Amino acid sequence: MDTKTLLEQGKGILGIEFGSTRIKAVLVNDSGEVLAGGSHGWENRLDNGIWTYTLDDIWGGLQSAYADLKKDVNDKYGVKLTCFKAMGFSAMMHGYLAFDESDELLVPFRTWRNTITGEASKELTEILNYNIPQRWSIAHLYQAVLNREVHVNKVAFFTTLAGYVHWKLTGRKVLGVGDASGMFPIDIDTGNYDQSMVEKFDKLVADKGISWKLEDILPEVLTAGEDAGSLNAEGALLLDPSGELKAGIKICPPEGDAGTGMVATNSVGVRTGNISAGTSIFAMVVLEKELSKVYPEIDLVTTPDGALVGMVHCNNCTSEINAWVNMFKEYSLLMGHDVDMNELYTKLYSVALEGDKDCGGLLSYNYVSGEPVTGFDLGTPLFVRKADDKFNLANVMRMHLYSAFATLEVGLDIMLKEEKVKVDTLYGHGGYFKTKGVGQLFAAAATNAPIAVMETAGEGGAWGIAVLAAYMVNKEADMSLSDYLGNVIFAGNKGTVIEADASEVAGYEAFLEQYKKGLAIEKAAVDCLY
Repeated sequence: MDTKTLLEQGKGILGIEFGSTRIKAVLVNDSGEVLAGGSHGWENRLDNGIWTYTLDDIWGGLQSAYADLKKDVNDKYGVKLTCFKAMGFSAMMHGYLAFDESDELLVPFRTWRNTITGEASKELTEILNYNIPQRWSIAHLYQAVLNREVHVNKVAFFTTLAGYVHWKLTGRKVLGVGDASGMFPIDIDTGNYDQSMVEKFDKLVADKGISWKLEDILPEVLTAGEDAGSLNAEGALLLDPSGELKAGIKICPPEGDAGTGMVATNSVGVRTGNISAGTSIFAMVVLEKELSKVYPEIDLVTTPDGALVGMVHCNNCTSEINAWVNMFKEYSLLMGHDVDMNELYTKLYSVALEGDKDCGGLLSYNYVSGEPVTGFDLGTPLFVRKADDKFNLANVMRMHLYSAFATLEVGLDIMLKEEKVKVDTLYGHGGYFKTKGVGQLFAAAATNAPIAVMETAGEGGAWGIAVLAAYMVNKEADMSLSDYLGNVIFAGNKGTVIEADASEVAGYEAFLEQYKKGLAIEKAAVDCLY
């Protein structure tokens, strides 16, 4: 069947992911081949000290991305989209969207980027004996309890961004297990919220006048491949206000960007891992066994099919790089030269390869927001150098690319060196890896491990959730997600692998050692500016 006929018959599969700076829609066939795409740029805003997106941002952005996809399909194939074989939605994990009995949002959406739950995070980690990072949904809920916020007793349901969108399109309050594992700890044996920890939480808030039980306000947990409902009539109009999209399309369990990143890099099996590097950066390794103890730097989450994953998550990655690239664009315009942004990124990333392997002594911190892994509730971007350091463009760009990875490496060292976690290959995806061979080499130097980048890595989480939707409707009986990815979607494709030589590794280690010492400079900057 040719692509035009496939789309006319409604047999394409749609994936949409809400990233930090872009909402992306990807349309694929049963083999995962990308047929068309659309996107919408958006930015979170700092509103009364809270990083947030409004509901209008969410729905307007979704409709814009879908409209862009429709245009791409019409331009390429002359087809009007009215139906799909299946679809799925994913988004940034964690955060806090709380609703009352009338389904009204109680407080503005609190995203993963907020570092306002330190007290709750610390107390829950101690009580549950399980690392509860600040960005987790349960930390936001408990911090609201501790703050005696008036909305707390009205909470009838709370969820993540992906869970919210799925609920509004299907009427079902569900969540894929990977995304759910960033709301509250999951019992790997049952595939559901850890019951003993749920009971501990209820006991913790029992004397605070709370009218609800935790289990009653959490979304239902589903595993990859399960039926998560269908697009209803109201949801079809929310997605496509033109009225052309038909209801009844099957939708897979909504997932977080961590889970879709694992799928997009074929790293859901034991001893596989991936690094997602965009606005934020995180590394995940599918574990063979539990860690020996609780580490505040390491989250325990799950794959979309419920396997245990060790994750190091950092709030900041490429935002500071983007700011510097935009400054270079301003300079070009000032000199009368318009520039293509893709070309500008490619050239600035590539010139970093010419820099000194230790960045010539230059040092920077990309802390646009706080960074809990290194103990910062607040951050400020910082660039510092000694008078005799080698200050040139190549070293500046290498420094920024190193800095984007440095905080992640602080946490990843614990997992790989202290816990001796085994990983055969790490798969990279996200904007950091878009310029061929640059971010990939620096990641290999930082981790001293082979870094693979798949051809599909540029499609990211939107492609990953489309593949999960395909798995739901196409899998054979008892076919695991790992087998489906390996045998159907990737079919032995290992991607392009880069290993760093000893000099690259030594150069990064020298930079990282200076980076750790310089955290005192970052602390002083934060103390002075805030």
